[in-house]
Amino acid sequence: MNKSTLRVLWIIPNIFCYLMFVGVLIFVTVHLKGLREIGMVTSWMITLFALLFVSVLGSFRIKYWIREKKL
Repeated sequence: MNKSTLRVLWIIPNIFCYLMFVGVLIFVTVHLKGLREIGMVTSWMITLFALLFVSVLGSFRIKYWIREKKL
């Protein structure tokens, strides 16, 4: 596989992770009152921060690979 194909194959899931982060953020903000009532705010916040961490880490890794001419 050539490098441009590999680059696209790594960037698409990374964009999907950012979209999931935005979706979960919207869900939590819209349903915050109900989540507080059932005591699930903490677990959703942990999920939110985990998605952000994975997305940012993936972006840095892709950027590093591009800089090292691996992608």
